[in-house]
Amino acid sequence: MEPAVNPPVILGWARSAVVPVGGALGALAAHEIGAPVLQALLARSGVPAQAVDAVVAGNALGAGGNPARMVALAAGLPDHVAALSVDTQCCAGLDALTLAAGLLASGNAAIAIAGGVEAWSRAPIRQHRPRDADEAPVPYDRPAFAPDPARDPDLLLAAARHAALHSIGRAQQDAFAAESHAKALAWRERMSQEIVPIGDATHDSYARELTASRMARMPIEAVADTLSDPAVALEMAVSRLAIAPRADGAAFVLLATPQAAAALKIAPRFHWLGGTSIGVAPEMPMLGASTAADALLRRAGLDADALWGAELHEAFAVQALSFIQALGLQLSRLNRGGGGLGRGHPIGASGAISLVRLLADMAHDAPSGAHGLAAIAGAGGLGAAGLVQRL
Repeated sequence: MEPAVNPPVILGWARSAVVPVGGALGALAAHEIGAPVLQALLARSGVPAQAVDAVVAGNALGAGGNPARMVALAAGLPDHVAALSVDTQCCAGLDALTLAAGLLASGNAAIAIAGGVEAWSRAPIRQHRPRDADEAPVPYDRPAFAPDPARDPDLLLAAARHAALHSIGRAQQDAFAAESHAKALAWRERMSQEIVPIGDATHDSYARELTASRMARMPIEAVADTLSDPAVALEMAVSRLAIAPRADGAAFVLLATPQAAAALKIAPRFHWLGGTSIGVAPEMPMLGASTAADALLRRAGLDADALWGAELHEAFAVQALSFIQALGLQLSRLNRGGGGLGRGHPIGASGAISLVRLLADMAHDAPSGAHGLAAIAGAGGLGAAGLVQRL
């Protein structure tokens, strides 16, 4: 695929705070979290609601329906606005941007709002329907992500296996996670500029100061079953600290054709240079983000050294450490304000939140012409990435 000749432009971005399940957003449905963010995005960007042609929203836990339509109507957008919901699990919020850019490129929209929203606290209780009258419904926590159970490991186990395969020990994972918390705390005041307050949810509330003794007390959540030496397996184990917590949140980005931006007399902030969605082996889901990022950079004729910065939503510390190694990325350019480990993981919104974080930091610090990349991996062996350039 060739880069777009006349790429979409980005007119604005906004997100909610990310709050752990049961926190300040815990009583709200997905559209009640997403609508205030969408309204604030339009107000901050100066785009009238009637100018919007489509809303594309990632959502992984809504269990059907059309969350994008609910958000659009709750935000007061006109009835004629198209609404598309995307479920590629963790990749959904970033995939929504790529799909929205496709709507613009195809002439099906001139202005689109894309991102993701997740109300994990209000996610429906899931059950498999009985096959006959003698069976009872069977509750389940997550659906299958691959038809072959052997290729569909528990994600915590997949993370531990990845750590064992690449010799990334618990101490290294925990240290990276602690740094994510420290960055989030240091960046809290700056991030308030991109966050839309919703009730008491005014800032990302999960990050905390971590002492060595507190880190040592964190329980082990997964140990690889691929190592014969139990002691070595424990050294490579995944602790609770190195896993992003379940969370609620939303984020949206405003995309437009250059012609639509000019007609509204709004100066664009960034080019959306392109996005990619890709698959990897479902039993190796930690590889999705780096594979997608590498493919997108190659398509654009860039390498990691050309990036001003990158935002990776890391559901696991081992995933981030592997991502850095695979791309040859400088650690100082990744997740300047911390990542999912110090923030939380509202699945369908996480990729869009990473993109909003990237845009906010680049708008604050990056020079004109600088490139930035957002990436995420998803269950089932999926990866997504997006590439932007500051104007």
